[in-house]
Amino acid sequence: MEYLPTIGLEIHAELKTRTKMFCSCANDPDESRPNVNICPICLAHPGTLPTINKEAVKQVLRVGVAVNGTSADASEFDRKSYFYPDIPKGYQISQYARPLISGGSLAGVLLTRIHLEEDTARSIHLEGSSAVDFNRAGVPLMELVTEPVIHDAETAGNFARELQLLLRTLNAGEANLEKGEMRIEANISVAKHEASNTKSEMDTKLGTKVEVKNLNSFRSVERAIDFEIKRQIALIESGGEVRQETRGWNESKQETFHQRFKEDSADYRYFPEPDLPKLALSEIDTFSVEALKASLPELPWNRRARYVDTYGIKESDLAYLCATKERSDFFDSVASELENKNELVALAVNYIVSDLAGIVAKSGNDTVSKLTPNTFAKMIRLIQDGVISSRGAKDLLYILVESGGEPETVAAENGLIQIHDDAVLGEAVDAVIAAEQKAVLEYKAGKQAALQYLVGKAMKESRGAGNPTELQRLLVEKLG
Repeated sequence: MEYLPTIGLEIHAELKTRTKMFCSCANDPDESRPNVNICPICLAHPGTLPTINKEAVKQVLRVGVAVNGTSADASEFDRKSYFYPDIPKGYQISQYARPLISGGSLAGVLLTRIHLEEDTARSIHLEGSSAVDFNRAGVPLMELVTEPVIHDAETAGNFARELQLLLRTLNAGEANLEKGEMRIEANISVAKHEASNTKSEMDTKLGTKVEVKNLNSFRSVERAIDFEIKRQIALIESGGEVRQETRGWNESKQETFHQRFKEDSADYRYFPEPDLPKLALSEIDTFSVEALKASLPELPWNRRARYVDTYGIKESDLAYLCATKERSDFFDSVASELENKNELVALAVNYIVSDLAGIVAKSGNDTVSKLTPNTFAKMIRLIQDGVISSRGAKDLLYILVESGGEPETVAAENGLIQIHDDAVLGEAVDAVIAAEQKAVLEYKAGKQAALQYLVGKAMKESRGAGNPTELQRLLVEKLG
């Protein structure tokens, strides 16, 4: 008997607005002092009334248009009742029956809905007590729900990454998982199916759903899903029964754990929010589909298609260049500096995804503030014109990232300008021939790999400044 895993995702993302969802308090995720950005509305004082943040509504509608969802003609907010210290009203203002967006798809995954709500306060657990910071209470929170159409952890992880990239591209939110600005919950079930069943038949047979929370990285999303699939299969195989519940993810143990048995919609006692008006979205010109589409920048998937069509960039390079908005913006600026000439752009891509990526990975920071697109493009032209060698370019790039400067000046100051002079190169070649007799004999015996070894040694002898083509020519001449 085989098992079919089915996964649906619920993703919350804080929106980047100036103020909170229902009041004028600052929406500042970087505020470290507790309970600074608060007011009587945040704290649910009696007699206070919320006011809808129009910009937050617009941001969700822009996301909806980007994913080809259907915008509601009219929408409304609802009260979602539950009782925790981080919800001072005893209910959360959310949306239930009439979300802003229905349907759509992203990264090949069908969407159920996208709606808008307010975030909760943040609970801080101290030794022997707990405290609540209300700075986050009332921050605009977008919730996106997928259809249960995902069948593996990798697809789920890729979907979440694409959503983060979309939010950043739209400037709708930063969606930093480590800051809690984007929070991912996975609903996971497994069901037995006969191997002969068709895919469409298998998709209708869903098992008992288990929700996993506390997923604060894309890797955690993938690992938690894989673990939960194995746990549920093992439970069924041993004669047990999967129960509908909410589980957390223990990063140190790399396993899920029970938190509580899952509520359903009846437990939340949804009803329309009486203190907020209905939203007649179709009557607002700036919320029309045409106006929203006009406000969109180039979307991630369109950018990837443009890179393939314009520059013929291969899939593996495409994945790196488009993984973040900062990378693709940097590349676009470099390509513009190089006048979009394919030969130069291809060389630039090679250095971005290999050498520059390596430097960035070691630094642990995806920004290269001292390396501008202009200086990077100038370095590419120096390589193309043979002014610096590929070996010298690696050293030059590191210096430019660390300290900035004019590429040609920096290269000259650090002895990286490529040497073409036969007399100087000849000295390096003579030194290598004298020191590498074993390789010399192997080359004379017909081993071509030995020649490349000798060229490499000659490059090293010339401190990376020797022209490799000239060095190879001189080696062949001198070795007969």
